[in-house]
Amino acid sequence: MSQSKVYSSAAEALKGVVSDGQTLAIGGFGLCGIPEALIEALRDSGVKELTCISNNAGVDDFGLGLLLQTRQIKKMISSYVGENKEFERQYLSGELEVELTPQGTLAEKLRSGGAGIPAFYTATGVGTKVAEGKETREFDGRTYVLEHTLRADVALIKAQKADKAGNLIFNKTARNFNPDCAMAGKITIVEVEEIVEIGTLDPDEIHLPGIFVQRIVLNSNPEKRIEKTTTKVAATSA
Repeated sequence: MSQSKVYSSAAEALKGVVSDGQTLAIGGFGLCGIPEALIEALRDSGVKELTCISNNAGVDDFGLGLLLQTRQIKKMISSYVGENKEFERQYLSGELEVELTPQGTLAEKLRSGGAGIPAFYTATGVGTKVAEGKETREFDGRTYVLEHTLRADVALIKAQKADKAGNLIFNKTARNFNPDCAMAGKITIVEVEEIVEIGTLDPDEIHLPGIFVQRIVLNSNPEKRIEKTTTKVAATSA
């Protein structure tokens, strides 16, 4: 009988999977759709010298910012990193290696890596520092740069709902980079808000099939710290 994919806690889900020096693909966009419980458990595990592939690096006290505080990340492969002062400090002091990647290119590097494609050409970044040291080629009179795809030892992702086989449903834009990270990971661990029995989900509602998911952990009450812009102070009653 096959082992259950459902684990009792984020720490248990990471046990025997994460180790020093690994490359991790971590889902989320800003603070939306991040596997916050898994990131906290990763911090508590003490693993270090990590390379993290993620659209951004969280904020100082949340998301991947927690791993920067504890110096567990040696390299970030990211697109947007502008909301983390500790990230800035480590980068400018030479403590953190950073590979900045255009957002669409980063998504395609993960998706293609998960699909078994080793590299692809894109016009994005041609003539900029992004293309330095990379092969270029002309197609129909336009220059393209060759980008090698990404694979990860472990992917940590967030979904709204899973069945016990690992079939996933994401909540609207919280889907973002999560499916691409899941496909790129050799082992994928998902944090979900609800777990249901196999056969409960309508096949047409499933966003990512369970073949890409090896471990599931329930986090039914996530913090969901979403960025907000206040444009008007709510009126108070007299």
